[in-house]
Amino acid sequence: MFKRTKLATCLLVAFGGGIGFSASPVLAQSATSAGTERIEVTGSRLRSLEGESSSPVQVVTGEEIAKAGIVNVQELLTKNPTVGVPGISRTNSNFATSSAGVATVDLRNLGSDRTLVLVNGRRFVAGVPGSASVDLNTIPTEFIERVEILTGGASATYGSDAVAGVVNIILKKNFQGLSVNAQHGVSEKGDDRKDVFSMTMGANSENGRGNIMAHIGFSDQGAVMARDHGVPFDNISLAYTTRKPEDVFKFVGPFYSSYGSSGRFFGDNGTYTVDANGNVVPWSTNGPAGDGVGAYGYNRQNDRYLAIPTKRFVFATQGEYAIDDNHSAWLEANYAQTQTKSRLEPFPLDSEALFPSSGGQVPAEFLVNGSVVVNPLIPAGILADLVDNDGDGLRDYFFSRRLSEVGTRGNKADRDTFRIATGLRGSIFDGWDYDTYVSYGATKESQVSSGQVNVLNFAQALQAMTDVDDVDGDGNTTEAVCISADARAQGCVPANIFGAGNISADALKYILAPGMLSTFTSQKLAGGVIRGEPFALPAGKVGVAAGFEWREEYARTEFDALQQAGLNAGNAIPRTEGSFSVRELFAETRIPLVKDQILAKSLSLNAAIRSSDYSTVGRTFSWTTGLEWAPTRDLRVRATKALAVRAPNINELYSPASQTFPQVQDPCVGVTATSTGARDDACRADPGVAANIAANGSFTLNQSDAQGVSGYDSGNPNLKEETGKTWTLGLVYAPSALKNVVFTADYFRVKIEDAITNVGRQTSLNQCYGGDTYFCQFIIRRPANIGANSAGSLEYVNSPATNSGGLFTSGVDLTASYSDRVGPGRLSGRIAYTYLDDGYELPVARLGTKDPFVGEIGAARDRAALSVGYTYKDFAINTTTTYIGKSYLDDQLFGRGVVSVPSYTQFDFQASYTYGKATWYFGMDNAFNAKGPKTDSNALLWGTTGAGTAADVYDAIGRRYYAGVRFDL
Repeated sequence: MFKRTKLATCLLVAFGGGIGFSASPVLAQSATSAGTERIEVTGSRLRSLEGESSSPVQVVTGEEIAKAGIVNVQELLTKNPTVGVPGISRTNSNFATSSAGVATVDLRNLGSDRTLVLVNGRRFVAGVPGSASVDLNTIPTEFIERVEILTGGASATYGSDAVAGVVNIILKKNFQGLSVNAQHGVSEKGDDRKDVFSMTMGANSENGRGNIMAHIGFSDQGAVMARDHGVPFDNISLAYTTRKPEDVFKFVGPFYSSYGSSGRFFGDNGTYTVDANGNVVPWSTNGPAGDGVGAYGYNRQNDRYLAIPTKRFVFATQGEYAIDDNHSAWLEANYAQTQTKSRLEPFPLDSEALFPSSGGQVPAEFLVNGSVVVNPLIPAGILADLVDNDGDGLRDYFFSRRLSEVGTRGNKADRDTFRIATGLRGSIFDGWDYDTYVSYGATKESQVSSGQVNVLNFAQALQAMTDVDDVDGDGNTTEAVCISADARAQGCVPANIFGAGNISADALKYILAPGMLSTFTSQKLAGGVIRGEPFALPAGKVGVAAGFEWREEYARTEFDALQQAGLNAGNAIPRTEGSFSVRELFAETRIPLVKDQILAKSLSLNAAIRSSDYSTVGRTFSWTTGLEWAPTRDLRVRATKALAVRAPNINELYSPASQTFPQVQDPCVGVTATSTGARDDACRADPGVAANIAANGSFTLNQSDAQGVSGYDSGNPNLKEETGKTWTLGLVYAPSALKNVVFTADYFRVKIEDAITNVGRQTSLNQCYGGDTYFCQFIIRRPANIGANSAGSLEYVNSPATNSGGLFTSGVDLTASYSDRVGPGRLSGRIAYTYLDDGYELPVARLGTKDPFVGEIGAARDRAALSVGYTYKDFAINTTTTYIGKSYLDDQLFGRGVVSVPSYTQFDFQASYTYGKATWYFGMDNAFNAKGPKTDSNALLWGTTGAGTAADVYDAIGRRYYAGVRFDL
């Protein structure tokens, strides 16, 4: 049976958790002649007696997971200072059109796609279609032995996507018996209900050569409404010129949306609405005092989720059987079924979405059989103030309205993830072993969306007349009917938008357009590695490992036909489908250079290389070099330098052009025939602009053209790989004089070049007409022959994916851990602290203009997590304190370091008592009800829409309680 060495235990504590690497007796053993276990740690394919690594690795143990009372391991990982703001979580995805409620992880705030998530050291299928992001909802929390977090490029060891680092989730092994856990929790507001049940079983075969385990888990996390957690209505932030945080913002409320349920109608002399009694009254959004007009705006916060309800069912099994003393076969299988639901306010519709060709003009009068007829649904008070806006002799109007009769928007999603992996491993001969594996994984999502309308049908339903000729044959000649006979044949019923609740159920049947989304993601993987010690040097044996890997990724995302065509009042989202494959060879070595010398108890060199051949970007190459130096028994110094790569994912490569309607400023406005400057010359070079200037004296835009700019976001099949250059330098200090105390300090530096990004549209315009013609390829203007008033106006400003960006971050990670007997019990503690020295994004690297993010909200300079636990006999208490330092708003808003928010500290604890085979526990999250800094509910300046704070950075729910029991039989 494998045994862990004393030194390995010490080093694993240094890595952050003091967790033991247990090994199954049925595993094919990789051992020395003395039978001592060799350990593989995240970041290396080699196994060593000491389990040392030249890369910094922090560990979250299964015991810590159990003592946190979490449902999803994302909840605990985000407390680690090395982990940035998650790309997707329960509290930041309510407004997402897809993948709402997914749980991802992001190391160093460099993007979830640059963090590689492994399970038992192997890749796991993505949970977000077209990306590399794994949904942590699909990993059974109670089945996790530990989580190893390696920060720094690891592409040479694990391949693409490990630019920021690796999160390696290690599942339990060789479990025997039965463990059952049941838990219930709720917030102090009575929401965020949490019910958890799990069961883990394991047994050895009769002959002792095999072990099989199975885990079943269910969790149900309830919804949290924003209105119940300090954001009861919409509010707005007003900026002041002071640096004092308490004076920076003034929150005004109630502050409502101008898209009200009763409708806002624009006449010739004012704006109107229809009150509950059917009277036409002046429009007022918030009901200002003194004018006698009530508030007709809409309180969006009343309908918004703060946290998405999520149900999970997970099943996992793994087993191993020793074929003989040297070879064994193993199997892993996972299945997860997740249900999520988002909810937000009813759709805000304006007339331009229904009548885009006329700029939003809705006809109030129609020419039918040579006679002018009036829409009978328009109240007389509004009709009297309407005029002919387009010169056709018929009156028309504009409107905006909240479609409350349609109901709240949102989506219900069912996601199924399946993965199976199997392989052989064992010993070839003394000192050499092998490991082979194949796996297949797939994620399938089915989503139904509500709250959308068919804009073509809605436009027909607004064109109504009195049925004086009984065209529908029902004998009623006073009712309103749709003017179009074809529309009536398809079920058209007039929609009365004048006043709240007036759209009838029959009209809703005609205009409703529930949305559908279907996605499918698959991953095929095969690989193998052989490792051993071919010869010895004076300082020890040289270790080598070499192997291969083949992988194929596929993804498909397909919305319903209306969504693809942009006919449900939203932008068009085309179908995305694509795949790629990669073949890779890799090798690694560890060379002992010096041993047992003065100031060099040990000195060794590590190196790894990987050559990859992608079906998309072609050949890539990555490498890592590392040095480990122990000048004394108490001190170890480690350093690594690496070149990591990330190949573009399926979305970045194959997303088709998706239309959007951006707001941009045309740099050519005001240019004349005689004005001077590079911008002016570049503008006049366009034939359309020149024609416009000739006709108008200067380049002039009418309102329609100024607001009618379109553009397409798209992938790019010609993308190349990103490259990340990473450096780490650190030390591990375990002083002999201080028993069970370990300190670590690591400096990190990551620079990503050729980063894949979509160039900002205003940037393209400013640079194209500022002398950099590279950006002109994204701009399309209208031709000269379209007419003097529109000639040369912007038609499209596109934003395809390009390798034009860059990222940089650097800082220091510090950890200290302690565990020993204190008084009658045992005290353990660990603190992890990260100081972020620098961090910035290069939106367009060729411009060299940095957009710093260091110190901004979500990337505080100072972050720390302190865990303290004390155990006495059958009693235990464990606490976690999370600290986020003072932060600043994005420098693009007010300038760098001008507007700040205070530091934030959250305290969690759990107390437990073990009686017999049962452990009873009670815990509180955010025990002191710490509140994140306040922002407007619509995230106009920063934060998460609907949350009133940055809900993915700070806890937005508040104090929560939970209790449970765990039986180990």
